[in-house]
Amino acid sequence: MEIAIIAHDMKKELITQFCIAYCGILSKHNICATGITAKYISDATGLKIEKMLSGEQGGEQQIASRIAYNEIDVLIYFRDTRPSSDMYSEHDKIERELLLACDRYNIPVATNIATAEVIIMALDRGDLSWRELVNPTSSYNRNR
Repeated sequence: MEIAIIAHDMKKELITQFCIAYCGILSKHNICATGITAKYISDATGLKIEKMLSGEQGGEQQIASRIAYNEIDVLIYFRDTRPSSDMYSEHDKIERELLLACDRYNIPVATNIATAEVIIMALDRGDLSWRELVNPTSSYNRNR
């Protein structure tokens, strides 16, 4: 499975601890993450992570593009939920578009640790194997 990970600055420590806890499960999958998040997780766990641009430089848009091409199976997106001073900032627009893409393409998405744990456990049990049928880059479809 292809797992994308994004964490805002206030959530980087939490996502790192989450990945340490579930390193055994995550190691069985392909992971990409935005720049600094990828570095934190990789340094703490030794996991091989495809490093995207940082969120500020377009990493979230890169992941959104992969979602649109059905190349991501799960998104773990730990967001900073503090209210921003500008309710309609460019970043808020990008975030909304990313989450809408997940809805549009039926990508399981977790925006907090509780949902992330549910998704990771489902992934480990094989409950998300239906994604292999719709993801054109999955090993299932590459071998056909």
